[in-house]
Amino acid sequence: MSIREEFEKREKNFMSPFGCLSANIKGRIKKEELCPVRTAFQLDRDRIVYSNAFRRLKHKTQVFLSPLGDEYRTRLTHTLEVAQIARTIARAMFLNEDLTEAIALGHDLGHTPFGHSGETALQEIFSHGFSHNEQSLRVVEVLENNGMGLNLTYEVRDGILKHSKGYGKIIPDDPDEQACTIEGRIVRVADIMAYLNHDLDDAIRSGVITQDQVPDSCVKNIGRTHSERATTMIRDLIFSSTEQNGELQLRMTDEVYSAMTTLRQFLYDNVYRSASVHNEFVKAKKILSELYSYFLGNEMMLKQELTGMKMANFIYKNQPKELSVCDIIASMTDRYAMNLYSKLFFPSPLV
Repeated sequence: MSIREEFEKREKNFMSPFGCLSANIKGRIKKEELCPVRTAFQLDRDRIVYSNAFRRLKHKTQVFLSPLGDEYRTRLTHTLEVAQIARTIARAMFLNEDLTEAIALGHDLGHTPFGHSGETALQEIFSHGFSHNEQSLRVVEVLENNGMGLNLTYEVRDGILKHSKGYGKIIPDDPDEQACTIEGRIVRVADIMAYLNHDLDDAIRSGVITQDQVPDSCVKNIGRTHSERATTMIRDLIFSSTEQNGELQLRMTDEVYSAMTTLRQFLYDNVYRSASVHNEFVKAKKILSELYSYFLGNEMMLKQELTGMKMANFIYKNQPKELSVCDIIASMTDRYAMNLYSKLFFPSPLV
């Protein structure tokens, strides 16, 4: 029996019947030999961690554009916090931690530079249907590994795609919005738990808001500190979820769910749409819009960028030019976009 098979046997012995066994995957896009050491989901997790897109997350905005303070979150630290929360929940529910972690680590691989402002920019200049979750799926299926993709399992790809629905419900009741595994559904809630907590933390640290502005109902029902809020949310989901019609249904108490919804609205009104944050993102949108136009009109630079970002040229040859430019823009880090913009549009003094 291989090491992988030992792990698969161990999963069958301790996992809840609602969990997704590594031995029962629905398959990959391309068939491949099974690893003798790692289970299917452990292999997926490792492929994500070693990807170019994952490394770029360290220089992509979470909320505050290119913050100078060392403690502000980036898209990478957000991803790690989501993974930690999701794994804690999955472990407590005796579900598949490896699957949960793989989905969490890959959920934002397709996020644009400059946070949701970059996503909005691409919706305006490329397609109203652009979304970071669909781009994340495109990254792992098409763009990574020189255009060959990461060949992840169906369950991980499905979880990445279904992790977000914009400003949708924290726990959706529409089956079309739900991941096919309970692990994928947990990542969606963990994502919201993470950003509610750390975006509030960063907003207070930056002075955009003060602690006294946080709604009383949020402080009362989920806590005043980051630790208190995280603990309350996580435990509430774990102890409120129940079996129904042979399935595990994620549930939260009305008090905690309402407080999370109130806190999210508070952040949208007072942080994400605040003048200090919005004004910087207006500049960011201008950068991405002008870079998009530049690449559309400069085929040589377009091919050069595809090569530099390790996106094989055959992708460019087999898809509309606009889609190739979108792939490039979405893959950029904040600092890369700003440096390239400066190089292309700022005059260079003679030496």
